[in-house]
Amino acid sequence: MFSDADAAALYDLLNPWDGTRFASDAFYDDLVMSADAVLDVGCGTGGMLHRAREAGHRGRLVGLDPDLAALDRARRRTDIEWVARVAAEARWDREFELATMVSHAFQFLVGDDELRASLLAIRAALRDGGRFAFETRHPQARAWDDWNPSNASEVVDARGRTLRVWHQVEQVGDVVHLVETTSGADGDVLRVDRSSLRFLDAPALAAFLTEAGFAIEAQYGDWQRGPVTDSSSEIITIARRIGRP
Repeated sequence: MFSDADAAALYDLLNPWDGTRFASDAFYDDLVMSADAVLDVGCGTGGMLHRAREAGHRGRLVGLDPDLAALDRARRRTDIEWVARVAAEARWDREFELATMVSHAFQFLVGDDELRASLLAIRAALRDGGRFAFETRHPQARAWDDWNPSNASEVVDARGRTLRVWHQVEQVGDVVHLVETTSGADGDVLRVDRSSLRFLDAPALAAFLTEAGFAIEAQYGDWQRGPVTDSSSEIITIARRIGRP
C-alpha cells in the first residue's frame, strides 16, 4: 500500500522548499520574513513556514490545511501553529499582517462559492491594510500540455524505493481535471489521485478580489517581478485588504 503519509513524504521529496534554488520560494521567503504574523493557507507539509522559523522568524506563524497526513509532517515543528481546516472555514479576525497561498494552492479553489467564501475568510483574518500573496498559472501558458507520462518525475524515497510520478489530463476548460499516478520502478501502480485546478485569467481574478474587499497592490508575470504579458506563465498577485467587501 502507498498511504497518505507516504504521499505526503513523497511530496516533500518532489517539492523541497529552498529559496536558494527556486525563485518562487525566494519571493515568498522575503515577504514572510518581513511580516510579524503570517497565515499560510494550504500550507501542506509546512515547508515554507519551517524554513522561515529556521531562518530566524520570531513572530507568529500559522499553517492551515485540510490534509491531515500533510499536517502530520508539518507538525514536526512545534513552534508553529497548525490548523486542520479549509480556507472558507477560517475564523480569525484581523490577526495577521500577511496571508499566503503558495505552490499554486489557490487553483484548488474551484467553485465560485468556495472561492468567494475563502477570499472573505482570508480577508477577515488580515489586519486592516494586511496583504494576501499568491500565484495562479496563467491559462494562456497551457501548463496542462506538459502534464503527461512522458514528463514523469522519478525519486528514491526514504525506504530506498524508486518511485515514478506522472500526470494525465482528463478534461480541459476553465477547470482542468487531472489524474496523478505513482508507481514503482517496475511500473506497478501504487496510488492514483484525482484533482481539479481552476485557471482564472487576470480580469476574472481581479473581479473576485475586488468583490471580496481586496485591492491589487502588485501583479507579476514571473518570479523576477516582471509584468504580466501575453507570454507570462504565472499571475503572481499581492492584494491588500481595504474597506468593507
